[in-house]
Amino acid sequence: MTTYIVLINWTDQGIRNVRDSTKRLDAAKKLLGDMGGSFQNFFLTMGDHDLVAVCEAPDDAVMARFNLSLGMAGNVRTRTLKAFPEAAYREIIGSLG
Repeated sequence: MTTYIVLINWTDQGIRNVRDSTKRLDAAKKLLGDMGGSFQNFFLTMGDHDLVAVCEAPDDAVMARFNLSLGMAGNVRTRTLKAFPEAAYREIIGSLG
């Protein structure tokens, strides 16, 4: 599984309906689960982003479909980072000439 950091901001629609956001989170977790992925962590944050999720998915295409599905609902906008765990980081750095 590949790890992704998802930076999330509510849209105007999303913040107007913020009381429903926990239900939307549950639906998002189910959607990603149905696609073969999962949420590892989820945070309400202060600063440039309203929410941050750490997710796993089988591949980039699954994560792209998931993010597009979230965006189509109109409540959030996402920015997704592909994350390399420490072991992969060490391998990559160690392979440098």
